[in-house]
Amino acid sequence: MRGRPQVFSFAPFSTAAIFGSALLLAACERPVEEPTPTRPKDPSSITVPAIPTASVAAVASAVPAGRCITRTPAKPKRTPPGGPDARCPRDPETPPKLRSGKIVFTEAKGAPVTTIEVAENDHDRQRGLMYRTKMGDEKGMIFTFGEKDDHTFWMHNTCISLDMLFIDDDGMIVGIEESTPTMSDDTFSVGCASKYVLELNAGWTRAHGVVAGQKVKLEGI
Repeated sequence: MRGRPQVFSFAPFSTAAIFGSALLLAACERPVEEPTPTRPKDPSSITVPAIPTASVAAVASAVPAGRCITRTPAKPKRTPPGGPDARCPRDPETPPKLRSGKIVFTEAKGAPVTTIEVAENDHDRQRGLMYRTKMGDEKGMIFTFGEKDDHTFWMHNTCISLDMLFIDDDGMIVGIEESTPTMSDDTFSVGCASKYVLELNAGWTRAHGVVAGQKVKLEGI
């Protein structure tokens, strides 16, 4: 779920307030009525590659002077967990069917493509990827906003770790929050304004050489 603390949007997970909505509270307090998934026995076996400092610097140097980006560190600050969080609660509603689009990472090696769900209203942004226990390797979700802002997110009732890419209206990635902690109400942002926030599986960006300062092509968004 997304947004930043502010009484508007879809609580953290994309610009907005930590939503104290009844839906979130109900989801938080609802007892787990079904077997919950467990993490693999050895999540430490998952590795995330470092990105050569020269590569990060080269991308950053190509960004126009004065443009706000939060540079991707050469080494990740977190390692993706080995699976969904065992505390994952039961979904209190039928998941909505969202329209789809595509993101082409035109400046990454091989120009990888992801198929993404589009969250474009308050309910869908507030819900985000909450309650999901898995997501396809080349799948994701994008949050669209009417205005640019330094969007703030959290991982309330979000059971899988994610890479979150903050994308400006011209397609530039202005910052990436990698391997977000699951089931957490702590908030985070990248310090730069963006129009979109894209969520992919944790570790995806490093595996494909995607860093802040690169541009992407949004199709059907």
